[in-house]
Amino acid sequence: MSAMKHLTPPRVSISEFSMHHHCRPSTLAALLLIIIAGGCDRSLPESAALPAPVVEIMAVETSDIPIYHEWIGTLDGMVNAQITAQVSGYLIKQVYQEGQRVKKGELLYEIDPRVFQAMLDGARSNLARQEAVLKTAQLDVARVERLLPEKAVSVRDRDNAVGREASALAEVMAARAAVDNARLQLEFTRITAPIDGIAGISKAQIGDLVGPGSPHTELTTVSKLDPIKAYIPLSEQQYLQLARERQQTDQANGNGDLELILADGSVYSHPGKFFFADRQVDVKTGTIQVAILFPNPNNLLRPGQFAKVRAIVKHKANALLVPQRAVLEMQGRRLLAVIKSDNSVEMRPVTLGETVGNRYVIEQGLQAGDRIVVEGLLKVRPGMTVDPKPYPAATSGAAR
Repeated sequence: MSAMKHLTPPRVSISEFSMHHHCRPSTLAALLLIIIAGGCDRSLPESAALPAPVVEIMAVETSDIPIYHEWIGTLDGMVNAQITAQVSGYLIKQVYQEGQRVKKGELLYEIDPRVFQAMLDGARSNLARQEAVLKTAQLDVARVERLLPEKAVSVRDRDNAVGREASALAEVMAARAAVDNARLQLEFTRITAPIDGIAGISKAQIGDLVGPGSPHTELTTVSKLDPIKAYIPLSEQQYLQLARERQQTDQANGNGDLELILADGSVYSHPGKFFFADRQVDVKTGTIQVAILFPNPNNLLRPGQFAKVRAIVKHKANALLVPQRAVLEMQGRRLLAVIKSDNSVEMRPVTLGETVGNRYVIEQGLQAGDRIVVEGLLKVRPGMTVDPKPYPAATSGAAR
């Protein structure tokens, strides 16, 4: 084995190699270039120095910020009056325009009144007949009372006359009640708005049989929309926190405004106020229903709309805020790349707090003045040296 270590391959000249292997001139040239390149490689250093990667950094600052919470809910009218037909009949008129504002007492529908007018006329006729009977009974009583002292009639005659008068009076009262009922039934053929509000789409058409027992008992709905309610579900903890914050805010400046974010992402121009909380917590979901009132002077908001309500639940002093894009998640941990004084990188674990817009509140692991990498996180490794540049958004005062 020791002898084999000292063996060296025999030296073969290019001409001899060409004679034995019949190589073409082009092949020899390529072989020569490989040999020269190999010799050049021996003269190069094993590793060349690379420039430090460029990263964009910002210095962490503290600020006093409000902490918001958002809840998803739906809008509903302040009052939703269902318009129903109280009497049965054929619908002959729809007076209102769907989706438009109506006034209290304004005519919405009319049911064919002829049957009910006839019932009223019959009731009035019966009332007149009963009143005539009563008048006769009253005259009989007066005559008996006049003749009784002269012994021209008996006490029994007087008692019978008084009884007939009382019976006639009862019939008159029943007839008057029948007239009132018939008049009311006739009035029910004219269906009016019970409140000021917006009238919805009609659920019955002209010619439909409406009223109790028919498929078209409910005709439409009129909703009072100014103000309008937003219903949101709160957990017990959120409800207690919001209630305490609202009390503190009301005592401090007399208001407790809440914001409404619409489906297109815009913020509604009128702030809302806490209206009421339901009487109990839903044991199935652990939430309590809360109503928020929002002014709605132009009726822009409608029942059933998507509602995202945002409220300040607390104020945090000296909060450390970092852009969300600066936070790296690795194996369940949240890390920030902190640049030390010698421009080396330290991957520091942090504890995140609330989200404020597109930034995180850092609860632990960071101090004011620390420099963190915002752009170029994928370039850095713990301990490596970087070339830090200012993050543009940080110099303009807004973190992206």
